[in-house]
Amino acid sequence: MAPKLVHNDLAEIVAGISLREKGEAVGFASFITKGLIQFSEHNAEVRRLLEIFAESYECDSELYS
Repeated sequence: MAPKLVHNDLAEIVAGISLREKGEAVGFASFITKGLIQFSEHNAEVRRLLEIFAESYECDSELYS
């Protein structure tokens, strides 16, 4: 079961982007992550941002699992 923080974040994504439900927000998050990975192969700034997000997540991953 995902922690309350994740459920709250998903609800915020749903409201902010007018998605239908949290499940759709999970799909959207996957879509965005995949897009960032693909763009990072051709864009140094996107690569830098993806690295920052990955490092930040690694530091706080226990909050999200």
